[in-house]
Amino acid sequence: MLHNIRPTQGSRKNRKRIARGNSGKGGTTAGRGTKGQLSRSGNRKRLGFEGGQTPLLIRQPKLGGFNNPNRVEHEAINLSDIERLESGSYDTASLRENKIARTKKPIKILGKGKVTKKYELKVEAASKVAVEAIEKAGGKIVIG
Repeated sequence: MLHNIRPTQGSRKNRKRIARGNSGKGGTTAGRGTKGQLSRSGNRKRLGFEGGQTPLLIRQPKLGGFNNPNRVEHEAINLSDIERLESGSYDTASLRENKIARTKKPIKILGKGKVTKKYELKVEAASKVAVEAIEKAGGKIVIG
């Protein structure tokens, strides 16, 4: 019958009642060892606590760095990229059409690579090395 049902012998075990005096098992220190912060009640330390050392969050600078609001980020194009084009006159729009420039950022020509053809380029910026290389090949760079 339902009112006679009991758990099988040995399947249920009473919990260990610690810190109930030395006569009961688990008296004195109640399994916490001796002394120190972890043996006390309410021993939880807050998140980010580093044992009294100045925490990482406080060691970080209070304010971030300086971001120049007037900074202009250019898309860098090397001379080796321009060399793939036929000789002629190119501006930023035509460089984008020919898939040399891929973003809408202003274009800056850099001096990596060699130029053998004559180019006339109208871009926003160029390095000294790039200007010299294109002028040496008979072309020119107009900045603006």
